Amino acid sequence: MQILVTGLLLGGTYALIALGLTLQYGVARIMNLANGETLVAACFVAFWLFTVVEVNPLIGMLAIAPIALALNWLIYAGLMQPLVRRAKNRGMLEVDTILATFGLLFLFQGLMLLGFGGGYFSYKFLAEPFLILGDSYGLNRVVAFIAAASVAALLYLFLYCTRYGTAIRAVAVDPTSAQLVAIDVPRMAGFAFALGGALTACGGTLLSTFYTFNASMGVIFTMKALIIVIMGGVGDVRGATIAALILGVAETTVASLIDPGLTLATNYALFILVLLFRPQGILGRASA
Repeated sequence: MQILVTGLLLGGTYALIALGLTLQYGVARIMNLANGETLVAACFVAFWLFTVVEVNPLIGMLAIAPIALALNWLIYAGLMQPLVRRAKNRGMLEVDTILATFGLLFLFQGLMLLGFGGGYFSYKFLAEPFLILGDSYGLNRVVAFIAAASVAALLYLFLYCTRYGTAIRAVAVDPTSAQLVAIDVPRMAGFAFALGGALTACGGTLLSTFYTFNASMGVIFTMKALIIVIMGGVGDVRGATIAALILGVAETTVASLIDPGLTLATNYALFILVLLFRPQGILGRASA
């Protein structure tokens, strides 16, 4: 039981990170390989706010998220939009943006290594026991899970209960048809890319409250987010959430019962199984 609860708490934070990539790829059609660097940058900002300015990470997230949204909007407008305009088809767009974000990955990682070095960072926030069904868990993990679930619920309400959210989902399903009903597809794609970056930054902020991080670990979280997105089905918010929880439980089970060094191998094993038996994703439907 303790493994299951710990895995779900971890998976909740993973879900927020994967939802960011889901929006960026599902709506803007951009596989952002620098997604993990946004997460790490948010970890460092939260660390600085807490240790230097003494700002609670949950309050700091209210500032980090809009800053990440603005920066990702600038990245889309300055770097991605010219590639979108130049691309003659979806395949060309994906190749160009993968190469561009691959370069951004090393640029951002290099800047963070220059600023913070290669050492590991952590800070103590709500590092005290919290009882669930008689078992003890870190209060910081529980608070991070509740905060992640709250952000995910707000995202769901935005996507399914507002006209703007409906327009974003329409672009995700079929950009060409969305244009026929007067939806500004480039604007929706840009906003989805920026919103995805903000969600990833929220995930990084929450992760920093209980996770030891360094400037080089962004690529690991990019790969985890990518695996979750494929497992959940590209553009499927509900599928990505379920896949993140499954990944969190699987990682915790392997780390607790076998060897913590095998968690990444477990991720890839799940990824291969989904590709073999559910290539359309956990909740997706096979194409006719």
